[in-house]
Amino acid sequence: MEYTNLPHTDIEVSKICLGTMTWGNQNTEAEGHEQMDYALDKGVNFFDTAELYPIPAHPDRHSLTEKIIGTWFKKNGNRDKVVLASKIVGKAPFTKYIRTTGFSRDSIIEAVEGSLQRLQTDYIDLYQLHWPERNTNYFGKRGYKHDVSDHWKDNIHQVLETLRDLIREGKIRQVGLSNENPWGIMRFLEESKVHASLPRMITVQNPYSLLNRQFEIGSSEIAMREDIKLLAYSPLGFGALTGKYLGGRLPENSRLALFPNYNRYIQGNSVVATQKYYELAQSNDLSLTHMALAFVNTRPFLTSNIIGATTMKQLEQNIASINVKLSTEVLDGIDAIHNEIPNPAP
Repeated sequence: MEYTNLPHTDIEVSKICLGTMTWGNQNTEAEGHEQMDYALDKGVNFFDTAELYPIPAHPDRHSLTEKIIGTWFKKNGNRDKVVLASKIVGKAPFTKYIRTTGFSRDSIIEAVEGSLQRLQTDYIDLYQLHWPERNTNYFGKRGYKHDVSDHWKDNIHQVLETLRDLIREGKIRQVGLSNENPWGIMRFLEESKVHASLPRMITVQNPYSLLNRQFEIGSSEIAMREDIKLLAYSPLGFGALTGKYLGGRLPENSRLALFPNYNRYIQGNSVVATQKYYELAQSNDLSLTHMALAFVNTRPFLTSNIIGATTMKQLEQNIASINVKLSTEVLDGIDAIHNEIPNPAP
């Protein structure tokens, strides 16, 4: 395994992060425990979760993933071996069963306390805002369309004050963003620059893959110049970049067979691009899975690559990607395809 530090800290994390959003839905508690056992044994010390998980979100499964991690900690007594990240939901209609009050002070405190109880731990290493409160583009929206009726109140100072107080209490250690764009990243950074007592956002968890390199447009420059690095999620595009959906296939029990509305990575030019990436991988004796993950691992703005799996075979292959090194020829081939079909699946 390879390791790096969370930016501006001495917290060492594996470059492969274990994503957990299927536990409690596609995976049982026992399977979640098995995945954590295997990942830790292979040197993966960084786990990412959220109060929202598992996905797809549903009131009956609310926060089951955190509970599964909590029972694993209790069973093994190995909390000190894991760097743990979690998230608070934003204000969105599909999460109103959790809360409707956004990132108010009371909401953040309630969310942290709830996660700590479910995770059976005293602290969370990295606490993230799952998506912005304001009207902006994320979750597959290519561009920003301003809504003049959106009277969002900029409460970033209050959000950071609340997070600072939770850090002082020892309940969280560091803070980060998720599904954020360049304006939001810089706005948070500026607030903590102007007010030195406020905590600094150190990571941004956004989608990034061969089919979606939009982070490179604006956000990657911020990541490098401001040292607020990427935690890349969906590096395989909901499994599309394994090649298993090529040729119109829809494997039984696959994510898209179970949840057909999660289809943005297998439509139109995404299919064309995936076929080209598949052929590039095959011509260089690589699996598409390994090429796709290894590409993400090469990015200079990356802190960790969040992989997820529903089977142990998938998990083994995904973690093993850390040992795959791409040649200059392969990287040039990837860029050629990207230039021909840029970001087909935002």
